[in-house]
Amino acid sequence: MIEEVERPVGAKAWEIVVAWIEERILDGRLVRGSTLPAEREFAAQLGVSRAAVREAVRTLQANGVLRSSVGAGAAGGTMVMGQPHVALTRMLRMHVALANFPARDVTQVRVVLERLSSSLASVHADHEARGRMRDALEAMDDDALSRAEFNRYDTDFHVAIARGAGNTLAADLTVAIRESMRQPIMWGFDEADGEQWAALRGQLRSQHHAIMAAIDAKSADEAADLVEQHIWSAYEAMPRLHL
Repeated sequence: MIEEVERPVGAKAWEIVVAWIEERILDGRLVRGSTLPAEREFAAQLGVSRAAVREAVRTLQANGVLRSSVGAGAAGGTMVMGQPHVALTRMLRMHVALANFPARDVTQVRVVLERLSSSLASVHADHEARGRMRDALEAMDDDALSRAEFNRYDTDFHVAIARGAGNTLAADLTVAIRESMRQPIMWGFDEADGEQWAALRGQLRSQHHAIMAAIDAKSADEAADLVEQHIWSAYEAMPRLHL
């Protein structure tokens, strides 16, 4: 039996379904791996249409809360997953593009988070995590890379540091912010002429290697300081980010 949910005045049917799910996640009755009731039963018990249930599920899927799959038994149905980086990345990317979050504001928050991530990675990153960092560095050292490829490996390097830090919340926030800046950074790369690009690429490579060396040396404070200097110097080198 599905318990009733409070129905706020004016709430749309799909919002009632979302409220039911949210309430049970917050109080612990639904946890990661929990399966929601079948669509027909869910709709009947809450007194809404099956279309309303589907809309609620789609909304929560987009927010990284649910995963829905077709099939019978354990392989099918709608499951609580909890992938915050999915929603955070999508939200930040769109709002940065709309200038709701100016690049300087995003960069300030990014500095705080990446100082934390690099410091923690210096202490906690294991051999595999450090390997992912080095793989990105080695890829960026290839002069034949396009600017888009360089940007992708640049992102991979920062993401690898965040993932190696051992703090899931800090990592997800860092990944979301770095991913949201991927396109603005790409615009900055594209605006540089040949000589400017060669100088900027060399600067970024040198700074990345210095950060890696500090992480390998387990010098947490040095790694944090180098990351901060790196992020701000890159920001200043790309005037497009200042708009």
